[in-house]
Order: sequence, then C-alpha cells, then structure tokens
Amino acid sequence: MKEKKKYTKSDIVFNTVNYGIFAILTLICVYPFYYMIINTISNNNLSANGGINFLPKDMHLENYRQVLKLKGLSLAAGISAARTVIGTACTVFASAYLGFMFTQEKMWKRKLWYRFLVVTMYFNAGIIPVFLTMRALHLTNTFWVYVIPAIVQPFNIILVKTYVESIPKSLQEAAEIDGAGFFRIFYKIILPTCTPILATVAIFAAVAQWNSFQDTLLYITDQKLWSLQYLLYTYINQANSLATLVKNSTGTAMNMAALATTQTPTSIRMTVSVVVVLPILFIYPLFQRFFVKGIMIGSVKG
Repeated sequence: MKEKKKYTKSDIVFNTVNYGIFAILTLICVYPFYYMIINTISNNNLSANGGINFLPKDMHLENYRQVLKLKGLSLAAGISAARTVIGTACTVFASAYLGFMFTQEKMWKRKLWYRFLVVTMYFNAGIIPVFLTMRALHLTNTFWVYVIPAIVQPFNIILVKTYVESIPKSLQEAAEIDGAGFFRIFYKIILPTCTPILATVAIFAAVAQWNSFQDTLLYITDQKLWSLQYLLYTYINQANSLATLVKNSTGTAMNMAALATTQTPTSIRMTVSVVVVLPILFIYPLFQRFFVKGIMIGSVKG
C-alpha cells in the first residue's frame, strides 16, 4: 500500500496561507460578477440606494423581462454573435496558416516578412488614417469592418509559430517522403497537432470580438449594424431616460409591490451588463483545458 505523505507543521502553515491567499484572490475576481447578478434580481429601490451587497432581497426577474424588450437588443446580439463566430474562425485560420508558413525555410524572404509582421505590433498609423483607409476600401457601414481588420493578429501568429516550432520536424519530413504536399501537411498534421494553441487563439479572438465597441463607434452609423457592446454603451449613457421610458410604459398607478420592480438607471446598467457578460463566461470554460497548455508551450521560444 502507498504510504500517506506526512505533513510537517511548516507544510501545514504554508498550505493554509497559500490556500487562503488564493481563496481571497478568487473572491476578489468573482464578487463583481456576483454583485451585478444579485442587484439585477433584487428590489430595484434598494439596489439604487446601495442596499444590496451580499444577498439578494425581494427577488424578481422583471429587470430581465424589461431589458430584453429594449429596441434593437436582439438585432445587436445577432450582430455580436455573428462577428464573434466568423471573426474568430477567420483569425484562428489565418494565425494557424501564417504561423505555419513562418516556420518553413522554403518561404521566400521568410525572415523579412516575419520582422515586418512583428514591427506592426509596435507602430500604427492612428485613428484618422485607419478610418480613411476603411472608407477607401468601402468597409464603413458594412458588417465586414468587424471581421477583416481583425483577421491578422501578430501576437496570435507568434504564439502559433512558436508552437509549431516545438513539433518534431520528422513528422513533416515523413509526410513529404510519403508524397504529401504543403497544404495536405498543413491540414492533416499541423492543424490537429496545434489544437491547444489554436484554442488559446480562439479564446483571445472571441473575447476581443465580443467585447469590442470602438469599431462600431468609429465606422458604423447604421443602427442595424450596431454591436451589443455598443448598444450597452449607449444604454448606459442614456440610463436615466431609459428608466423613465420603461416606468411610464408600465402605467401611472403604482403600488408598493410594483415599486420594487420599477426600472432605475442602476438596474438597467447592471442587467444589460449581465446580459452581455454571461455568454462569454459560459464559452470560456469550454476552452479552459486547452488554454494553459497552449499559452505555456506557445511562449517557450521567442
């Protein structure tokens, strides 16, 4: 039988302090999300006055029913979901392909193009030249302005390149001897082998696409193309007027029970924030098992 490990007093003290510190850090990270959620399902008057801190009071779901009725929310959610799915897929494929290409010695001027790619991480033209470029390419007020500029991400390409360099070259050499071409090697060997780092890139790309609102602010004037994050931004800025509109739509005769569910600026901010944040929180755990492995292996070499 395997003997139980005996812990010394110093081991017990170390483990206790270690677990205690990580428990506090976990609480610090989790509490803001918990605070938002309990404020969205609690008495709105208490929430507006700062009376909800640890436990919900007078629970209800009216905030979610009202916020989900806000004009343009479903359309904006569809735009955000579409840009996240399409943009992430394009970014992952481009990162995988270019990362693989930069490891191939046969590539023409490989080092020159790689250095040129790295330089773009440190220098950019600025907002006005970029806007003029997007307008010249007829990308403003189109859905593709969300996708095309974000396809090539130097940091992600460097991660994939470093990961591919850790794969034994004998795999590619054996495939070449068997007659496999360049693209066959990429699809049959490199892509399946790079699953951890590609999952890591997918997390980075999905979070960036879902959370982005500045591109809508700069390039989009058509409300049908607004993203959910930009809609959140406008709703938060207009929280007082939105609360008044929702309050008026529920009628003028209010009793004490109805006052608890009457929309306030705080309830709108909290509820819309939860609606926007929850989807990405549910998606992240699906890729978590690949994330640590991918980011560690992808950062070993420079």
